[in-house]
Amino acid sequence: MAEQEHRQGHADGGGGESSHPHVRVAVIGAGFGGLGAAVRLRREGITDFVVLERGGSVGGTWRDNDYPGCACDVPSHLYSFSFAPNPDWPRTFSGQEHIRAYLEHVADVFRLRPHIRPHCEVKRMSWDGERLRWEIETSGGRFSADVVVSATGPLSDPRVPEVPGIDSFPGEVFHSARWNHDYDLRGKRVAMVGTGASAIQIVPAIQPEVGRLTLFQRTPPWVLPRVDRDISRAERWLHRQLPFTTQARRGLLWGIRELQVQAFTKRPEQLGLVERMARRNMARAINDPDLRAKLTPDYRIGCKRILLSNTYYPALTRPNVDVVASGLARIEGSTLVAADGTTAEVDAIVFGTGFHVTDMPIADRVVGADGRTLAESWADGGMRALRGASAAGFPNWMTIIGPNTGLGNSSMILMIESQLNYMADFLRQLDVLGGRVALDARADAVDAWNLRVQKRMERTVWNTGGCTSWYLDAHGRNTTIWPGTTTEFRGATRRVDLAEYEVLRVPPPGTGKARGTTATEVTKVEAGA
Repeated sequence: MAEQEHRQGHADGGGGESSHPHVRVAVIGAGFGGLGAAVRLRREGITDFVVLERGGSVGGTWRDNDYPGCACDVPSHLYSFSFAPNPDWPRTFSGQEHIRAYLEHVADVFRLRPHIRPHCEVKRMSWDGERLRWEIETSGGRFSADVVVSATGPLSDPRVPEVPGIDSFPGEVFHSARWNHDYDLRGKRVAMVGTGASAIQIVPAIQPEVGRLTLFQRTPPWVLPRVDRDISRAERWLHRQLPFTTQARRGLLWGIRELQVQAFTKRPEQLGLVERMARRNMARAINDPDLRAKLTPDYRIGCKRILLSNTYYPALTRPNVDVVASGLARIEGSTLVAADGTTAEVDAIVFGTGFHVTDMPIADRVVGADGRTLAESWADGGMRALRGASAAGFPNWMTIIGPNTGLGNSSMILMIESQLNYMADFLRQLDVLGGRVALDARADAVDAWNLRVQKRMERTVWNTGGCTSWYLDAHGRNTTIWPGTTTEFRGATRRVDLAEYEVLRVPPPGTGKARGTTATEVTKVEAGA
């Protein structure tokens, strides 16, 4: 009924004639976050929404990252939606092709295709304070929406360092998230720049076929064994016939990781045992003491993401592999020069240098109530949002996987589902308030939430472990990781507290400014005071 009333009330886009589609909710991105939001909207009885996707298909990072060896480092049964269990995962840790197929399956099963608008990259979205709606310009046309749910994700825009001389390089250059499958690496001299999660999968995948592989390592990672195996037909049959066994498996995987959180957040010294396991893992694979010294980190394990691989270290011992324990400093023609002076002649460069995480490009395209972009709003104090979702000055705008919602040891799907709970209650609150209304996070509430998060962050291994990671912004602030358990985050995002928001209503004609009320004032109005 509420959906029907909403449609009738906005046939003209909420006031005046409109030449472009108007929807109740616009979701940005069709990865895990965007598809999850779409499913939740339908479950809430909301069908007046679109999913704006810049690519030609769903999948997000699991569509874009199709490099050799690409796989997930979170167990399959935990790296999937609780409302869409998959009894047929082929491996305990799934490859990219299986995860992408799963997301395609979700889009089909939950009938999301009619809502998805491919090839619609958001160029700019601006808040209209008179009509209380978002105006959205995309590469596929214009839209307007009462509410925007940004699910672009932090691993969507590759970061390629500005290396002096790169323009003079005569060979092939690409990022791991934009793999050039048309370029044949066989027999080529290849440089792998970076040693993150992508690089440790790419190196063993391409090592057997390249002529020579040179790894430029600025900082060595801690690597633990990957306990990966095929999931037997009997196990899959059991999961299909008895769905509770899938739930039990997921619950066990989740519980183990919840118990680990304290070591990361409160007692990093407890990670010493894990560090010894990582050292033994290296020692078993690498006999050369010089190479072992190059690959041994000088920071506490867990400070940077712990990586899982059974093939990375063995690949580095092969005769056609060189490890340069220094970052890439400059390029002179086809010669790559490291910061320590080491040189290498190569035919191709693969950058495994991560993504724009603490400076998400989407923030430059979101213009709030005061005319400033989200990036400008975050310029001084870093990324911050109330409960990881709402930014002050950006009414009816929410983000999935927002500031301080990342995890260092568990599945991001758990955090996404918690934020979907918050999104659903946000929309319910708008319905309860009634009429043309918007909710804008109060600046003091955002500051208070951020202060609590950063206070808890002080003791964590991510802040005290002695490393520089992609969790930290340019000023050394950890604006990425959640310093607690997924259970705590789910509790914090279970419902929207109106006291943390300013309620905006349609302004009187000609004023051009939305009329705001506090939660107390709203309560008085509803009570007839």
